[in-house]
Formats: sequence, C-alpha cells, structure tokens
Amino acid sequence: MFAIALQKKQYKTYTLSDLGFNSSINVIPERGGIITSWCINNQELLYFDSKRLENPELIVRGGIPILFPICGNLPNNIYKYNDNNYFLKQHGFARELPWEVIEKSTQDRASITLVLTSNKLTKTVYPFDFKLTFTYRVKGNSLEIFQVYTNLSNTQRMPFSTGLHPYFFAPNKYQLRFDIPSMQYVERKTGTVHDNDGKFDLNQDEVNALFGKLTGLATTVYDRSRGLKIILSYTSAYSNMAFWTVKNEEFYCLEPWTAPPNSLNTGYRLIDLEPGASCEMVVRLTATFL
Repeated sequence: MFAIALQKKQYKTYTLSDLGFNSSINVIPERGGIITSWCINNQELLYFDSKRLENPELIVRGGIPILFPICGNLPNNIYKYNDNNYFLKQHGFARELPWEVIEKSTQDRASITLVLTSNKLTKTVYPFDFKLTFTYRVKGNSLEIFQVYTNLSNTQRMPFSTGLHPYFFAPNKYQLRFDIPSMQYVERKTGTVHDNDGKFDLNQDEVNALFGKLTGLATTVYDRSRGLKIILSYTSAYSNMAFWTVKNEEFYCLEPWTAPPNSLNTGYRLIDLEPGASCEMVVRLTATFL
C-alpha cells in the first residue's frame, strides 16, 4: 500500500511511503525540490542539517540537493557565453529555488512530480529558457529519481551539466568501503591523481575527490557498522562521480555528475540540447540491510 501525506510546517513537506515495506521519503518543494529524508525500516539513510533549513538565507546541507545548470564551481564563478560573462555560484541555482508540484500518484508506487521553469531571475545568470521535471518514486527499498530536461527555446541551443548531491548518514565512516567503477580519482584541491582502491584517508580535514571516465553504471557502498549496502545506479549521461566528506561529520556524499566542474567554459562532457528538445535521465538508489 502506498501513501502520500502533506505536513504544513515552516515549509510544506510531502511524505511518500510504501507502507508494506516501511519505507519513505520527505520532499520540500519550496527549498529546491529537495529530498530531506529517506527511511527504510525506520532507519534513516540520509544526513540532514535541519537548523540550516530553518534559515532561508542559508543553503541547505544534507538530503539530496539538485545540481543545475553546473556541477561544482567555475573559476571566479564566471563563464562566458556569446562574448558575455555570466556569474553562477557553485552547483548552480536549482537547489535554492522553489519548485512546483504538478502531479502525485499512489498507483503501483508513491510518486511526486516537481517542475522548475526558467524566469527573469534565472536568465540573469543563465540566459536560457528551460523546464526541469523531476519525479521521485518510492517502492520497496528503492528510490528512483526520473528527470526530464527541456529546452523551451525555438532558436537557441541549451548547454548545461547536471547532477545530484546525496548526503548519506554514516556514524562510523571508518567502516565504509566503496566500489566506484573508475580506475583513478583526482584530489580536487591539489590535482593529485590517486589509484582507486575503494578507500579514502578519512583522517584528513576534508576529502574532495572526483572520479572521471566511469566504466560502469552503478556505484556500491558497504557500511559494515550499520550492516548496510547502498547501490547508486544511473544512466550513461552520468560520466563522473564526486566523493566529499568532512572530518568529524557523520556524512559522506556520493554525487553522480554529467560533467566535471567548469564544463560551461571548456565544453567537456557538456550536454547541448537542441531547440525544443528534451533529454531524460534516471538515478536509482537501493538500500539493503544485510
């Protein structure tokens, strides 16, 4: 049995549930269409800083933020298009803007569809007409994020990259092992290249790694302290996987990206939608307690 409930707190919060499997997610459309919670058998899988949510001036930390129209950051937060400079903050603006709920369903699964459309504000930093349609689907131990990106222009191509930024709850990060389908990763701050052995030096103040040239369509995490396995599977448009964590914080992030940082300037792995065209992508998260 599937259900959708609405709570009107500081922000409207939708809870999508598979009651037979005791799984659920919480979604706050007004704060970037963000998923703030994902539970299975009453166990929380995501990290979320609720205090930052309470302050509308702060960017939310935790849950699953949406990255668009860039992943990562740009040098000096600037990119050039048609000989004009545009200012765009890290990870873009989709995670900060209010999204609109256009559809809900409890048939075969619990699902909710949100839309973000370009406006005067977005066009000051990203001069393109777009529509993003995200559908969150909950069934059993899986959470599926189905995405449609549409270029609303009749004449202009639309360049972008996109990604997700899941924060996973991990009370003991030293018990984690990662199976990321890439031979190497780059340490973002230093540019140092490391071989991928499924482990990170978690004694550092911060680990910020980018895996390029993914050779598979799934990444797996084993959390021995929780007896938990999480699989992220994704369509082939996602060519990079970012890993980020901070010392003494109970989270790690595994972020599927379609392109590395600065792709709006370099063009590398950039998606370039033709006028009137759409493209679809899917990310599926599956959690199993072993």
